[in-house]
Amino acid sequence: MTTAPRRRRMRQSGALRLLDRLEREPRADTLIDLLGRGVRALPLGRGRDALHGTWLGHPLHPPMVQLPIGSWLSAAVLDMRPGRSREAGLLVGVGLAAAAPAALAGAVDWAELHRQQQRVGLVHASANIAAVGLYTASLVSRLRGRTGSGRLYGFLGLAAVGAGGVLGGHLAYRQASGANHAEDVPHLVTQGWHRIGRLDTFPAGELVRRTVDDVPVVVVREDDGAIHALAERCSHLAGPLAEGTLADGCVRCPWHGSEFRLSDGWNVHGPATAPQPVFDTRISDGQVEIRLRQGHGNGHGPRHGASASAPVRDVPAAGDGGRRGTG
Repeated sequence: MTTAPRRRRMRQSGALRLLDRLEREPRADTLIDLLGRGVRALPLGRGRDALHGTWLGHPLHPPMVQLPIGSWLSAAVLDMRPGRSREAGLLVGVGLAAAAPAALAGAVDWAELHRQQQRVGLVHASANIAAVGLYTASLVSRLRGRTGSGRLYGFLGLAAVGAGGVLGGHLAYRQASGANHAEDVPHLVTQGWHRIGRLDTFPAGELVRRTVDDVPVVVVREDDGAIHALAERCSHLAGPLAEGTLADGCVRCPWHGSEFRLSDGWNVHGPATAPQPVFDTRISDGQVEIRLRQGHGNGHGPRHGASASAPVRDVPAAGDGGRRGTG
């Protein structure tokens, strides 16, 4: 006699339940709105994109926090050895000096997140502010010769940093706050040319949404007949570019204002730190066809097992470099 297999019951941990509840908690939303407006109003100019990490290709905040965290962790190691309080105090000071620019980079990112992410981010920032306060007290105590108090404040500060790190990890990996939300496009779109509609269905100067292999694509036909196509979901937080605006050869995301160049998908303004996957275009028998462009920031080739479509007679349009496509 056989018995039905037992179903394994997976239980959510208490910590994860707490974090999920935090994402849904609206009581701090008024404060979030106030702080977000304040951060966005800072006169940072081009420095804002630099703090977002547009030049680096991913958010700048995570690598910046390595210096204060590393300094404070090293200080804790020294504090466990007799007679090393002076060196530990120096490391505490280095960590405090490095915390301010790291916090600024994190703040400009936080101000451009979804509300659920901002709720977690506010607590993440609060834990780190508490850590800075504790490490400041640690440094002051050490300078006054109160070594025991300095060590105690330092260990408490490290605990606060650890709590903030857990929340930061939740933001980055569970909520994908700094991830490239267009990274999967090259893995989903098959090789070769894809027909997306007749030329007369793309009015000049308008953003038109189409799909290829269930991947949304935004298509723009310029007044001179040039046609551009980009992945439609913004790499920052998957905003709908087809609902955005056109200006100076770029499309602007309606959610957080990231701007992408139509010709190559490059992120000319943040908060997006990754370019949009871009498609070559051509016209065949009055039909617009597109093909995922290899390289040029797309990151990866098409998914394994994809096969190219059969060649078709075509007249190249913008993005095809003046060459006839081969399919």
